[in-house]
Amino acid sequence: MVAYWVARSKVNNPDQYKKYADLVPGILQKFGGKFLARGGRFKILEGPEKFHRFIVIEFPSFEKAVACHESPEYLEAAAHRKKDGASELEVVIVESI
Repeated sequence: MVAYWVARSKVNNPDQYKKYADLVPGILQKFGGKFLARGGRFKILEGPEKFHRFIVIEFPSFEKAVACHESPEYLEAAAHRKKDGASELEVVIVESI
């Protein structure tokens, strides 16, 4: 059963965040992940307007999604977006029905 990463992001330092964003597609691909939404047009209907970037990534299974997030490659890439508050991020993994 497929699973999805659903993320809300606020980029505070685009140059530092780009180091993360450039690495992630290859890492996701290793775990069977594919972007369904990455940035683009959005409209906040309810909730805080803190986040201005929205990401949805499909994985072949819940386990693959978790393994990707916990992988050494992803953790190394994520250090770039965390450095000096380059971005703020909320991520959840949800299994499809």
